[in-house]
Amino acid sequence: MQMSEIPRRKIVIVGDGACGKTCLLIVFVRNEFPEAYVPTVFENHTTSINIDGRNVELTLWDTAGQEDFDRLRTLSYPDTNSVLVTFAIDNPDSLENVQEKWYPEVAQYCPGVPIILIGLKKDLRNDPAVIADLAKSGLTPVSQHQGADMARRIGAVTYMECSARNREGIQELFQAVTRASLPKQNAAGAPAQASGAAAAEGCCTLF
Repeated sequence: MQMSEIPRRKIVIVGDGACGKTCLLIVFVRNEFPEAYVPTVFENHTTSINIDGRNVELTLWDTAGQEDFDRLRTLSYPDTNSVLVTFAIDNPDSLENVQEKWYPEVAQYCPGVPIILIGLKKDLRNDPAVIADLAKSGLTPVSQHQGADMARRIGAVTYMECSARNREGIQELFQAVTRASLPKQNAAGAPAQASGAAAAEGCCTLF
């Protein structure tokens, strides 16, 4: 019997600039937290993860959230198997942009591809300095309920929160996004047939 080929999945992460996307990926791939902020244009990380006893190879695409890179960012979408849409819990505007910018963009270029909504910087939700700073504008950190409600509105597979600084929820997040990216199994154990061309391919389409 031949050994089965290792599944390869492409995961793209999107969200506002400085919301914590790069820190999330570096902590997952290298297990180190970068203290200095360096804006990302494009960067790819390759790693593997064990799902139910088998290895899955992940190619993680870190994208720029700034408007200057909107056209360039669309080049990262073809052949994507799952998308992480992110926002920062200490920045309510970044949650609003999930509905106003990120979900519409992903829906256009990645129809039918599973989305997981991620609240980043969970450790700052109860930070006194963050709370005081937001209060000056009549705002509060994003609550778990607000994040879950947004996930329902955009049709995300699930909503999760994590803290890259504290290494909290990182492994669980990538287990979930990898499972979402893999073909579903039917009762007989064979991959279930998806409906629609994009769903059948399980990847993004660039128009």
